[in-house]
Amino acid sequence: MLGFLPIARTTFDIPFAEQKTADALTHLRAAFGDDLIAISELVTDSDGLNRAVATLRGLPFDLLIVFQATFADSSVVTALAEQLPNVPLLLWALPEPQVGGRLRLNSFCGINLAAFALKRRNIRYTYLYTDPTAAAVETVNAAAKAGRALRLLRGSRIGVVGQHPAGFEPCAYDADGLQMLFGTEVYPYDLEAVFAKADAVSAERVTAQVEAVRGRLSNLDSLNAAQVRGTLSFYEAARDLVGGDGLKALAVRCWPETFLKRDCAICAASSLLTESGTPATCEADVNGAVSGVIAAAVSGEPAFSADLVGVDVAANTGTFWHCGLAPLSMCDPEFTPRGALHSNRQKPLLMEFPLKPGRVSIFRLTQAGASGGYRLVIGTGEMLRAPMQFTGTSGLLKFDSPAQHVLDTIIGEGLDHHFTLLYGDSKPLEYVAAFTGLPVIRL
Repeated sequence: MLGFLPIARTTFDIPFAEQKTADALTHLRAAFGDDLIAISELVTDSDGLNRAVATLRGLPFDLLIVFQATFADSSVVTALAEQLPNVPLLLWALPEPQVGGRLRLNSFCGINLAAFALKRRNIRYTYLYTDPTAAAVETVNAAAKAGRALRLLRGSRIGVVGQHPAGFEPCAYDADGLQMLFGTEVYPYDLEAVFAKADAVSAERVTAQVEAVRGRLSNLDSLNAAQVRGTLSFYEAARDLVGGDGLKALAVRCWPETFLKRDCAICAASSLLTESGTPATCEADVNGAVSGVIAAAVSGEPAFSADLVGVDVAANTGTFWHCGLAPLSMCDPEFTPRGALHSNRQKPLLMEFPLKPGRVSIFRLTQAGASGGYRLVIGTGEMLRAPMQFTGTSGLLKFDSPAQHVLDTIIGEGLDHHFTLLYGDSKPLEYVAAFTGLPVIRL
């Protein structure tokens, strides 16, 4: 949902400002329909502002557009930000017609004052400086997607089952930091207790999942049936946690206990959870799970947490891989996905396929570096149609940046070994950075 509020001062060209406002609303309504809640009358005084705030307060906005129809001082914008807290702001200024004569709007000076005031108050915002066009609305949409991701995280729970493996420091997390940054609670579960829940799942529920998965994989009946059921009973138990405790994502310590104590791999369980709308990561990677929530929200599709396992500097490509937890919607449509055994432990159930071709963004919420402060990793590239490089799920990505730069940045910054892949434009991720104030490491 988007909010729209136009502000102006009556000493400027009000008829011209009203026309620009009407133009903006025409484009926005065409794009967002009923998801746009608009104040269509110019707000020029405190009474108008109070009426507008009364209309907008309490609504679940992804973005509030403050349309600077003419100059106005910063008091209106700061009052909005204080009375509608936690709503991402987009300040929209209009270019001034330079035809001689009077300054008709002086719109840019208005958002300049607003930006100064918001920055001093540590209130996050972004801006747009253009006439109302369809292209401008595309930018608004990217910012709204970022706002939606942050709204989903605010007040949410991220489940973590067990502790991350020894030596996997990127999977450690700062619960207080995540609460402060996103308003997100980390909700821990004992690994053995979740295993007990999986053991208690009824045979009927597991059989129903076996039948559902059989229809999506080409070779399920060739795999050990008891071990497959072990994977899918864990999936059912995880679904119960998600539904019962309202989790937005789940990070699971997947090895070695799942192999040793449950005699199966749970990669396919994570794949199915992610596909159903709950990002799931392995190795109890909480920051990866948060990254997955953001990625899925801005792209509208499931995302994939993967390792970068190989780089060809000459070809400017890299191979992203993981055991078998990619969502099935990422499968190359020319390939029929199949079930597989874990490459090291030789136990099912994994999803096996190459990733589909298309534009891809690389993303990660990271605490890499000596300070441990949060930053965002953002990169882009083109996933190529290519034969499977390894068993499990993998894809060959042609980087937009030089591959040597990608390598130097990952090792030089000491980045995490997991990266989240999402299909689509990286622009919404840039707005996530703007609305959180997080620095960006660019791959």
